[in-house]
Amino acid sequence: MRLPIFLTLLIFSIFGTQAQIFDPNNLGQQGLEDPIEWEARVEQENDSIYNLVFTAFLEPGWHLYSQEEVKIDIAPIPTEFSYSEAPGKYELLGPTTEPDVAALYDAVFEADITYFEDEAVFKQRVKVLDPTNLVITAEVYFSVCDDEKCLPPDTERFSFDIGNNEVVEGFTDLEVSDKDQKLTEALNIDVKGVGGVEIVQEEGDGYTTIFFLGFIGGLIALLTPCVFPMIPLTVSFFTKGARTRRKGLVNAVMYGVFIFLIYLLLSLPFHLLDSLDPEILNNISTNTTLNIIFFVIFIIFAFSFFGYYEITLPSSWSNKMDDKASSFGGIIGVFFMALTLALVSFSCTGPILGSLLGSSLTTDGGATQLSFGMGGFGLALALPFALFALFPNWLNSLPKSGGWLNSVKVVLGFIELALAFKFLSNADLVQHWGLLKREIFIGIWIIVGIGLLLYLFGVLRFPHDGPKTKLSKGRLFLGIVTLAFVVYLVPGLTNTSHANLKLLSGFPPPLFYSIYEKETEGPLGLKAYKDFDEGVAAAKAENKPILLDFTGWACVNCRKMEEQVWSDPEVYDIMKDDFVLISLYVDDRKELAEDQRFNYQKPGGGIKEIQTIGDKWATFQTLNFRNNSQPFYVLLDHDMNMLNQPVGYTPDSDEFREWLEEGVEQFKK
Repeated sequence: MRLPIFLTLLIFSIFGTQAQIFDPNNLGQQGLEDPIEWEARVEQENDSIYNLVFTAFLEPGWHLYSQEEVKIDIAPIPTEFSYSEAPGKYELLGPTTEPDVAALYDAVFEADITYFEDEAVFKQRVKVLDPTNLVITAEVYFSVCDDEKCLPPDTERFSFDIGNNEVVEGFTDLEVSDKDQKLTEALNIDVKGVGGVEIVQEEGDGYTTIFFLGFIGGLIALLTPCVFPMIPLTVSFFTKGARTRRKGLVNAVMYGVFIFLIYLLLSLPFHLLDSLDPEILNNISTNTTLNIIFFVIFIIFAFSFFGYYEITLPSSWSNKMDDKASSFGGIIGVFFMALTLALVSFSCTGPILGSLLGSSLTTDGGATQLSFGMGGFGLALALPFALFALFPNWLNSLPKSGGWLNSVKVVLGFIELALAFKFLSNADLVQHWGLLKREIFIGIWIIVGIGLLLYLFGVLRFPHDGPKTKLSKGRLFLGIVTLAFVVYLVPGLTNTSHANLKLLSGFPPPLFYSIYEKETEGPLGLKAYKDFDEGVAAAKAENKPILLDFTGWACVNCRKMEEQVWSDPEVYDIMKDDFVLISLYVDDRKELAEDQRFNYQKPGGGIKEIQTIGDKWATFQTLNFRNNSQPFYVLLDHDMNMLNQPVGYTPDSDEFREWLEEGVEQFKK
């Protein structure tokens, strides 16, 4: 039963989940997010050249996106500047400029995107032809996102009085007419029992997770041919070679401590990079070129584990460390012995450390998470040397070295091979090459799984394998588990509701990145009304409660809810059979009919033009539910009574199902 532990390497894709807390006593405007503030001014270069300067101030954690449009399936809304026309009065000199920053990996949209944090300054150069009574009106269309959600797009207006060098903010020329008030009142559905609900995000303990994964990686490294035989030899050296038993114990424990510290110190250079630029680690590790390099490296590691060649550090390094350990003696000598172990075992530990490096640096924790992972790895390697020195009789219980150690390396080789295609998939998704659509990726994993299965059952052989022997219980157990995993993957090749593979969520490409045409009226083929009044009429006709879904085309967490939570069979059945789904897209830029456009008087002051379908539904959400983030879900009856408290992003399918069931029961009452 030695081999089953290696399945745990597959959980290197674990991501910290997030819980949502809803406080029904939090009334008022607390559900509304307003993380950006705009200011504008005029700068004069000479008698005729002026700069219109726009400055955006963002709260920590929020992003404002570049004017450049991103060519991906689900993309952020680019910032846009438009200016009033005044022929003969002024002309624009070139486009509006923005801060010159490199594109960084955006974890929400899973692509390299140019965005701005904290503060961003935009400038538009203009040449004034006639300054008399010249007022230039500029509008900024934008949307902001944090790591969890995006807010509906909004528009800010500034009027630049060039002659007086003054700027007036807001839609000062707009008025709210009787027609505007009537259309605003039409959006108010008079929801009963509504209370502003604040969604508080609680971050998962990512450092604990990565430490645990590093520890698992260290345990795996222990059972490789480069490390396992060293345990009894080294412990015996310390316990028998020392002048006193106490001295031997101290040396063995210090040996373990130094192993831990050496691996921890390996992460220090990444902290230096992190201090120079906090985003550099995410940038270098998720860059398209770097992902391809990681793919190639993992392929090389895999075939090394298969036994076709060895990846080792120069022997002169380990020889020099060994000489220093012998010449110094004492604690310093013990340190160099630990360093020697790290060097000579690199051919086995290197690929595992590579997996740890790739997993750590593609998350938001950067160098700190890497230190936790390396610390866990070093601790797992160090513990046996200290424990067996304290309890030397345990050495008798260790299995003897043999062919099973090579089997360990080969199993790791198959896992490395499967992980390699995740990096290639990252590059493919960003660049939209279409090489690794979801079904192709899953097909490759099935082939790798079949290869591992054939190896475990003795059909496939590799260079360092010994003569065939009777199938061990460990191989049989791991073979059955591998077969079950391959069978689990097979539905992922189909165009059915079973293709979701929720246990692997986040590893394969998303469901929409598919070889199959995805033309459904709503998510997952659900019937979804895009107009509120039509949906309410259908709910009354069918005598079903309403599931109101505030969503967005650029809302990544909306897609995650649809693919990972709504796809749960129990959740899907409830949504399909017991509710009428109304999905309102707050970022839909399709123009409203002329008679449906109006000016909206904001509760906090100011006037907003409602020109698009997205404007309408974003205002509808704010007006009725005092919330402006997506996804946001509300259960209503036909009289606009809320059936329970609204919820936002809820990645736990059981929790979401219970929320739906609560609404159904309340509706029946």
